[in-house]
Amino acid sequence: MASSTDELLRQIEAVVGSRGILSGSGLRGRSAGIWSGAELEALALVRPASTAEVAEVMKLCHAARQPVIPAGGMTGLAGGHQSTAADIVLSTERMSRIESLDARSRRMTVQAGAILQTVQQAAADAGLMFALDLGARASCTIGGNIATNAGGVRVLRYGMMREQVLGLEVVLADGSILSSMFSVLKNNTGYDLRQLFVGSEGTLGIVTRAILRLQEAPLAIETALLAVPSWDRVMALLRYFDGALPGALAAFEVMWRNFYELNTGPHSSIDPPLQGDAPYYVLLDIFISDHEQGRDKLESLLMAALERGDISDGALASSEKERARFWQIRENFEPEQSRYDLIYGYDVSLPLRDMESYVETLQRELGEYSADALAYAYGHIGDGNLHFSIYPGSRRERDAVDEIVYRPLQALHGSVSAEHGIGIEKKAYLGYTRSDAEIELMRRTRRMLDPEGILNPGKLFDY
Repeated sequence: MASSTDELLRQIEAVVGSRGILSGSGLRGRSAGIWSGAELEALALVRPASTAEVAEVMKLCHAARQPVIPAGGMTGLAGGHQSTAADIVLSTERMSRIESLDARSRRMTVQAGAILQTVQQAAADAGLMFALDLGARASCTIGGNIATNAGGVRVLRYGMMREQVLGLEVVLADGSILSSMFSVLKNNTGYDLRQLFVGSEGTLGIVTRAILRLQEAPLAIETALLAVPSWDRVMALLRYFDGALPGALAAFEVMWRNFYELNTGPHSSIDPPLQGDAPYYVLLDIFISDHEQGRDKLESLLMAALERGDISDGALASSEKERARFWQIRENFEPEQSRYDLIYGYDVSLPLRDMESYVETLQRELGEYSADALAYAYGHIGDGNLHFSIYPGSRRERDAVDEIVYRPLQALHGSVSAEHGIGIEKKAYLGYTRSDAEIELMRRTRRMLDPEGILNPGKLFDY
């Protein structure tokens, strides 16, 4: 006699077709995510090809009270796409089309499974730019970017993912389709339901389509790498470039000395563009509208900063190849992966005025926890987002390291997640950033939209 699970999978196959569902041996070799190195665990991997198919699948799962884990590119770092053998993983990989691009109104309509880099290239081909950019651009999907409210390197100028989304189509837990596919920039008609799903990590609904806001592409991008002698000088440079080049500073990344040395040292394929032992290295992108005057002005600004002592050394990229090499120093994680058998990643945000002392306190407490522990600090400092790669040393209790990183943020009114979301990894620390009243309202909203608790259960907070 067939089980209810077998019957459910047959019903789902009738909706998505044989190409749209993988189970049993068909899951062999499917990755659980680019960072996990493990094989996907699932009752089945369901791959709908349209919003209508997603809706029918969710109706079936809702009736059977079957847990569903939404999945995009599986590049998340907080465990938001983690699944078990009892879960159906619903992937948007077959929903990857760019449906339309209107260059005049600077709008693009895409399916949720569209890869970020593909969207960026389509915008570039039209002489425009999609502003979101992050290291996982070749793998992450627009739906995942929306579900986690992705940030990346250009938040300083263009804001988080929620600022790039004009319209959304979402399938709710019961299979209802909520379509808010408006392309207008201003729509002040009651609650902005679209934004409810941005950053919800797949716990309120499954994003299936979106209308994205595009920007004018810069004529050129100038990239500089600077050695900076103190934190006060780092902060001064942020205001200096932002004030001298209004609206042109697109990225302001900071690398602490040990991170820069790791990514340009013997474990890296990149030679150090700057010699010396500065405590901080700043990587900045300037969008310019005039090739000659723009570069000349930036060179004069850099020379003035050098004469004042704001920087001790610097290099201005002379080609696109050199630009890519500078950015590889910031975005390459192969050196740490080759050197350490275990490393923990963190993304937090806090006021810039507290960042130097916070990092010093963290490094001191981490050293007290384990003499062999190391913390590599870097991040999107222009928007207050700090990252750590932490090697825990000889002891490997994740909770102890988490507490060292997250506990001080309460007093500083910082966030335990600047851009990666909560997922499973940070669930225990959500209360360090959100009040009890806020968390309870989130729970009530989740229960209202998903009373059976089938959408991404166990993520963000306990149901």
